[in-house]
Amino acid sequence: MRSYIQTVQIFFKYFWIAISGKESEFTSGSIRKAIFMLSVPMILEMLMESIFALVDIAYVSQVSVNAVATIGLTESVVTLIYAVAIGLSMAATAIVARRIGEKDVQGAKEAAVQAIGLGVVISVVIGVIGFLYAKEILSLMGAEASLIEEGFGYTKLLLGGNITIMLLFLINAIFRGAGDASVAMWTLVLSNGLNIILDPLFIFGWGPIPEYGVVGAAIATNIGRGTAVLFQLCVLFFGWSSIKLAAKNVVVNLKVMINLVRISLGGVAQFLIGTSSWVFLMRMMSEFGSEVLAGYTIAIRIMLFSLMPSWGMSNAAATLVGQNLGAKKPDRAETSVWKTGKYNAYFMGAVSLVYLLFAKEIVGWFNDNPVVVENGGLCLQIIAAGYIFYAYGMVVTQAFNGSGDTRTPTRINVMAFWLFQLPFAYIAAFYFELGALGVFMAITLAEVLLAIIAIVLFKRGRWKQFQV
Repeated sequence: MRSYIQTVQIFFKYFWIAISGKESEFTSGSIRKAIFMLSVPMILEMLMESIFALVDIAYVSQVSVNAVATIGLTESVVTLIYAVAIGLSMAATAIVARRIGEKDVQGAKEAAVQAIGLGVVISVVIGVIGFLYAKEILSLMGAEASLIEEGFGYTKLLLGGNITIMLLFLINAIFRGAGDASVAMWTLVLSNGLNIILDPLFIFGWGPIPEYGVVGAAIATNIGRGTAVLFQLCVLFFGWSSIKLAAKNVVVNLKVMINLVRISLGGVAQFLIGTSSWVFLMRMMSEFGSEVLAGYTIAIRIMLFSLMPSWGMSNAAATLVGQNLGAKKPDRAETSVWKTGKYNAYFMGAVSLVYLLFAKEIVGWFNDNPVVVENGGLCLQIIAAGYIFYAYGMVVTQAFNGSGDTRTPTRINVMAFWLFQLPFAYIAAFYFELGALGVFMAITLAEVLLAIIAIVLFKRGRWKQFQV
């Protein structure tokens, strides 16, 4: 009995240390403890993101099927922005973590400033295009005329305000690389907490706030993310992060910027490959009508609820790899990856059982349309069947990224998504007339293939010699 109580006390002690950010250096001591200290805030951070995704779709589902489909089509385009943001973020995390491992805080500051500057420039260009051509973008995605008319305002505001997405990703990546995962967590708590509160106010109207429908979801999102970005900047310049910037740090450093661009190109390409295949899959799904598309969109949002915490553990692996390579401890870096992958597999395996058994009931919480529930439930079950493979695939690919080797995951994504997933999905859905089922199967099989290839290449160990 005493042993159990002591275990619980130790757990909560370390849990509090993890969320309070009292430790940021993970190149010595227990690897299990290091994984816990980094994973807890990152999991909570991603959980907040996935909870918001579910709440958002629950509110929007009360507007119309078109509104849900609008979010699905828009977010398939926004994932291209995510690709750029995540690519830059991977480079920022890798360089910052390496510099922190080398005890070079000034170098970490320089990398942080250049990453933020690049993000601002890119997001402004994307924002202008998205704001001016929202209708045309939805049309290219195969949206019906009624859907475009109802939802283009959502697309215009979300793409136009993409700078909040870009900076949220980038600055949180800087915090993670520095080992300040708790700061990134509290940023997402603020952002998504505001989103959850503001969503129903702007979607359905309240007091002086008119009813904006699906457009209200975009307004709430931009306000929530924008407020969080201001919080991030305050922490960077005036707060408690390991990296504290001053006005004198805000200068262009071409050498650091070129190095950042060099590494991030692999990361951008890596995620552009994955997300562009996502766009094509969404385009295929639009051929089966708004109800099937809505079911697919809801299933993906539910899936994110479990994948986001899993991404949290994967991000922990990236930070551990970067810091330990910087500290000249490659074997510790590799051990950290395999242990993180094992813990991730335990988690994903448990979640997959829930989805396999109760998929349709879960989808039914968000929409009671029989076609939506049938297709959403089927999608969730098929994707969940490969969750254990996803667990290792995510951790290992993030380990490559944490080392600065973003090219290897890029090549893996080309093979898994472009050379396998898209052709398989098209042939299965249209040639063999499996319809949406063919697309769902392609998603799972591609992720299984990705995990196998990533593990084989990781065991070769070339990532240990990568320099950033």
